[in-house]
Amino acid sequence: MDQSAEEPVPQSPLKGVLWMCTAMFVLVGQDAISKHLTQDYPVSEVIWARFTFHFLFLLPFIAPRLMVLAKTRQPVLQISRGLLILGASGTVVTALHFIPLAETIVLFSINPLIVTALSAPLLKERVGPRQWAGVVTGFLGVLLIVRPGFAAIQPASLLLLVGATSYALSQLITRRLGQIEDTRTTVLYTGLSCSIVMSAIVPFTWVEPDLLGWVLMSGAGFLSLLGHLAATRAFQAAPAATVSPFNYSGLVWATLFGFLLFGDLPDGWTVVGALIIVGSSLYVLARRRRIKREEISGN
Repeated sequence: MDQSAEEPVPQSPLKGVLWMCTAMFVLVGQDAISKHLTQDYPVSEVIWARFTFHFLFLLPFIAPRLMVLAKTRQPVLQISRGLLILGASGTVVTALHFIPLAETIVLFSINPLIVTALSAPLLKERVGPRQWAGVVTGFLGVLLIVRPGFAAIQPASLLLLVGATSYALSQLITRRLGQIEDTRTTVLYTGLSCSIVMSAIVPFTWVEPDLLGWVLMSGAGFLSLLGHLAATRAFQAAPAATVSPFNYSGLVWATLFGFLLFGDLPDGWTVVGALIIVGSSLYVLARRRRIKREEISGN
């Protein structure tokens, strides 16, 4: 069925929020499975499983229009987006092997601030001084978590910042592709490119999974697909400004899963840093909405 022929989803802010909270619950659950898998399998194999099984579970939904959706006017941008998402996912899975789940999610959640910082030079978007202040404040929250000079810096924490930057760049490309390409085409190329790259790498580090390993790997891929579908449903049910702040419900789930499954609880500095990052991101989001309203009213 053509996207244009699909019936619009009735708008409901409450349903949008519930869908987003569900999406974050599922996606953090996927990360928890990935963290468990890295204890027995190479990181490359866990990353391969996430993308490959995600793609395989997605395939039945897009198979009827596969040849149509495979046509793209921007192959370079599509592949670049896929590789950036692969890099971001790789840093997350690697970090999960070394640091607690909650700290991983907190540090990676800096990416909305990075998007704001990069949107000015790369997309020529207007970023006001108050937004810049929010970005700087958010990075101060990162420093509280990493605490350079006060403790041995965990390299995985720094790697996450690289991953967050990679993901932020992919989001900027997504903005561009969203104006000219079918969303399903973008999803197809992301899954396909990531699966091909990891399938070429994983034989060199392959460890044969047992039955439980296969179940968990396929489960991670299924949860990845389910989480992204729930997030899509959230944005269909309510405006982005309503549901976006509930991305941070993932911090609650990460803390819960980290404690129940791995016995980890974030320390006081991490909690304070997380509050600063979340507060800064929400402030920047509010300022962005106001600037857009001013631009629209100005026109």
